[in-house]
Amino acid sequence: MKRLFGTVATALLLASALYAAQFSSVGAKGHVIVKFDTMTGVSRPYTGPANAIRGVPGGGLPWVVESAEGELKQGGELEIEVRGLVIDPNDAVAIARGLAGTNPSATFKAIVSCLSTDASGAAVTVNVATDPFPATTGLVSAGAGNSNIRAHVSLPQPCIAPIIFVASPTGSWFSSTGN
Repeated sequence: MKRLFGTVATALLLASALYAAQFSSVGAKGHVIVKFDTMTGVSRPYTGPANAIRGVPGGGLPWVVESAEGELKQGGELEIEVRGLVIDPNDAVAIARGLAGTNPSATFKAIVSCLSTDASGAAVTVNVATDPFPATTGLVSAGAGNSNIRAHVSLPQPCIAPIIFVASPTGSWFSSTGN
């Protein structure tokens, strides 16, 4: 009987430890807070600074994105794979300027925008950006607009309702999470 009790007690302790470990991992730095498999290009009326989203202005012309996926982890690890991020090939202004269907930017960077609180407890928007990453340039038909962004950003605590942007080196967004 003592042996059976010892075995049951050991099993219960092991199960309790595994249960506790499962919930302690929720706060771990590797926990995914945003995972996405689509982004949307900047469209009118969001081009330029007039209708910036959370203080991030849109690119000067409309952009489209063929595909994008990525994730942001609680510790600030960010991964984005974007393909075919180019100036809208159907935009009349882009066509007139000879930029339709192209990516003229040799680098992209990511911006993570969070709603947070400041030291006094007031609501604030906090935008954090990565360094620039290489992007393929030229025509989309030749593979332009591709980039792999892998970086660490310092997220505010809390980071509520994050939006992830792929942007120009100067910080104007070309695509954002959403559809």
